[in-house]
Amino acid sequence: MSQAVVSVNAGVLLPVLAPAVGAAAVLVADVAVQSLRRMHYAIALLSLAVGAVATVAGLGMVAGDARQTLCLPGGGQCMYAAGSVASALQLAALLAAAMTLLLSWPDDKEQAGGGTAVIVSLVLAATAGATAVAGARDLGSWLVSLELATLPTVALVALRGARSAISGAVALLTTALVSFGLLALAAALWFTATASGFLSPAAALAVVHDPVRRPILVLAVVVVVAGIGFKLSLVPFHAWTPEAYDGAPLPIAAFLAATSKIAALAALLVVIRAIAPMGAPVLTAIAIVAGLTMTLGNIMALRQDGVVRLLAWSTVAQAGWVVLPLAAVSTAAVHASAAYLLAYVLATLLAFAVVAALVQTRGAARARDLAQYRGLLRDHPVLASALALALLSLAGLPPGILGLVAKVAALRPVVASELWLLAVVAAVNAVLGVAVYLRWLRVVIASVDAPPQASQQASPQASQQAPSHAAPDSGSDAPVAARAVRAHPATLVAVGLSALALVLTSLSPQLVLGLLGP
Repeated sequence: MSQAVVSVNAGVLLPVLAPAVGAAAVLVADVAVQSLRRMHYAIALLSLAVGAVATVAGLGMVAGDARQTLCLPGGGQCMYAAGSVASALQLAALLAAAMTLLLSWPDDKEQAGGGTAVIVSLVLAATAGATAVAGARDLGSWLVSLELATLPTVALVALRGARSAISGAVALLTTALVSFGLLALAAALWFTATASGFLSPAAALAVVHDPVRRPILVLAVVVVVAGIGFKLSLVPFHAWTPEAYDGAPLPIAAFLAATSKIAALAALLVVIRAIAPMGAPVLTAIAIVAGLTMTLGNIMALRQDGVVRLLAWSTVAQAGWVVLPLAAVSTAAVHASAAYLLAYVLATLLAFAVVAALVQTRGAARARDLAQYRGLLRDHPVLASALALALLSLAGLPPGILGLVAKVAALRPVVASELWLLAVVAAVNAVLGVAVYLRWLRVVIASVDAPPQASQQASPQASQQAPSHAAPDSGSDAPVAARAVRAHPATLVAVGLSALALVLTSLSPQLVLGLLGP
């Protein structure tokens, strides 16, 4: 017989309620005042800001402490609990969604009637799911919240309408359905093993010494890793990632790389925290998946000539680093994994923001082509510097100190557990990662003079007969300069805020690490 909930604290639930209410308010406003489409962004950013402020109370809390609500009577279990790690992930999800909306703002005029409201409300709905899953402690809420964070992204990818967008959306939808099936199976296995509907240490500890139920619990955890592996872009569940990123609008690709990854890791950490007190052995499945993921991601990223696909494979490689610490099941591993994800999100959002700004100033074809970044430092020194900081942070090289600290933090639980082979694989991939990002950075700082000269020398007779054709090829920057095309103010704000955040956290990485608690 079900028990009634006797504790409901709206203040604790505000990081979830604010974007959810914002999504509903945007749809109502679109019906009431259809001519003021810009109002949708104001409502959305306000709701995200309210949710972000509500997470502050949970930041930096001591391990074991949490803000709880939706509790059962008699001092029973609570269906929602947000400690320091959950609050930090909620804050990151809300801020990443705000960045997505800023990057989407310039496309507002191209949207058909009602299109802006749909996009904004879907982003807010997915963000509400991401914040909810971070605090979910019962199987039902955990599963529903994770799918709420996933399904709106399918529509966001498909709304572009292009063939590549439909292909990416289909790949993402197929992944989402398979992932949901695995996670539903994992939930059933958990309940079978523990006879509890809560993802809590108490439920896991009850079967530690039971030789019949313990293997079922271990199988449940393995299936969880597989189910969430689809959402985190872990190998071999990664195939949808480059298709969806390349087909989606650029702001939605940034959303997939940031908020969606936060939701997936938050869901995985709920389970890892529940089994950590068991003194569980090394999760070999995570160790193998982490090593394969970072290796394949880096190798494929080295082969890419398009920046969006490069960032997609970068996401795959970085996902391996995100789950790397979790091979050693412990509270320290949970903190290290969350810290790495926060560092990755900051750097990746800055990279996407710079690419979005270049799409507006140079055109989509040039901004998506890696070779066309030659001479960027000369033409757009501020954007080039911001991009360089993002790439160096992802590579873990100074001055991107935050990325370096995150890699060290990710390796510490692995070394402490004496997983030497996994540590060696991670070290090799750290070098491969440097090659991936320095390859892009080298093009950014390279001189623009060499390629045009080569193209002109390839056909000297054609050059003499039709000299007018040399100008567009060698100076495609010239028409841009003549038109004085500028990036949209909202995009520049996104670049500025993300660059400032990355600079401050690189100067003082404790700003990020402190959010996760002592």
